[in-house]
Amino acid sequence: MKGIINNTEKLKEKETVQITISILSFIINKLKGTFYLKSIFNSSLFTIRVSFSAYNYSLISFHYKKALTFIFLLFFFHFSYAQQLESYIKEAEQNNPQIQAFELRYAIANEKTNEVSNIPNTQFSAGYFVSEPETRTGAQRAKFSVQQMLPWFGTITARKNYVTSIAETEYVDITILKRKLALSVSTSFYQLFSLYKKQKILEDNIGLLKTYEKLALTSVEVGKASAVDVLKLQIRQNELKQKKEILEQEYLSEVAVFNSFLNRKSNLEIVLPTEMNLPVTNFRIDEEDLSLNPELLKYDKLYESIQQSELLNQKERAPQIGFGLDYVPVSQRSDVMMSDNGKDIIMPMVFVSIPVFNKKYNSKTRQNELRQQEIEAEKNEKHNQLKVLLAKAISTMNIAKIQFKTQQENLIQTKNAEQILIKNYETGTVNFNDILDIQELQLKFKTQQIESIQLFYIQAAIHNYLTN
Repeated sequence: MKGIINNTEKLKEKETVQITISILSFIINKLKGTFYLKSIFNSSLFTIRVSFSAYNYSLISFHYKKALTFIFLLFFFHFSYAQQLESYIKEAEQNNPQIQAFELRYAIANEKTNEVSNIPNTQFSAGYFVSEPETRTGAQRAKFSVQQMLPWFGTITARKNYVTSIAETEYVDITILKRKLALSVSTSFYQLFSLYKKQKILEDNIGLLKTYEKLALTSVEVGKASAVDVLKLQIRQNELKQKKEILEQEYLSEVAVFNSFLNRKSNLEIVLPTEMNLPVTNFRIDEEDLSLNPELLKYDKLYESIQQSELLNQKERAPQIGFGLDYVPVSQRSDVMMSDNGKDIIMPMVFVSIPVFNKKYNSKTRQNELRQQEIEAEKNEKHNQLKVLLAKAISTMNIAKIQFKTQQENLIQTKNAEQILIKNYETGTVNFNDILDIQELQLKFKTQQIESIQLFYIQAAIHNYLTN
């Protein structure tokens, strides 16, 4: 019986692990679907190791309930700030006047399809004979004509296709502009986060210096420190307050920049995350990710428009057909009697316009061929430029992670040094110059850490712009 119970518990633990892993997988997949963190979450931020044996099934990291709680709390902050950033970008796309102008340009390009679908104007003419020509049946008094020219079969359709291809190019321009706007909004968002966190770091350091100042005053009273130490701590506080005030002004300026992208009042507050972390895995360069970049797709649309232009050119070099009708009223003759006396003249007509001289159309064909070669060369050049940008973005992201890790290790060491100095204070051998040096190093490493986070996410935004 005891063995059965143990086996049952093992099976339950195994099912628990499978459920935990499934839920974790689901959350990561959901996060992969978010636009701004897609490249960041291509690999898991952390790994939960699970080990099984014939006699013991155990989840090494933690119990599944605690695991789920931790997972949801961890990803909640990432997901919430990503959602907030995405909402800002959507607002920018809806309100940005430049995008609105491009959308109107696209609407105009689409409307041109109605313009080119018309046939040539119908021609009406009327004439009065001042000197009436005499005919056998009577004198001609006037002449009325109507004519209509028609393009060759398929010409109007070719025109529509050409105009539509131009409109599709305009639409790609809208997509490119939206991506650039999203990149600008994201960059400004991460800069705001960096400025905000730097202010918080300075606030913490100022508070820490105030604590050290109290310790120094106490040490002065008992003869363990001099008044100079107190003054140095106060001077350092003033320097940090100055830096904080400068950061506040830079923050207000960046808020105005951010709000300008959203086309709203410059002083509206921005919701920022309190913390942002970096993923563990490094990123690799994959040039295939660039295949769907709209800056490259635009050249495909331009190439297609040249093809449609050539098809239209071939149609326009074909003959044009026209139809017409002439009507001539005739006066009756009074000197003769005949059955056709005074009979009016009705003359249907057919016209054919043949382009005998084809030099114009041959030149247009040659121009289209050269234009296609030009577009291919420009596309290759743009692809090379984007490859360089992608390589730089990925390299900078990996560099930012290396810097962040180094700064994290340095912060641990400075914390240990700080603890040693505090213990020295308890033994009566405090050195406030060392305290200032350690505090300066802590501020430096924390600031560099924030700059590494800012650098990473800005480059991640560039990566998303290039590949998504």
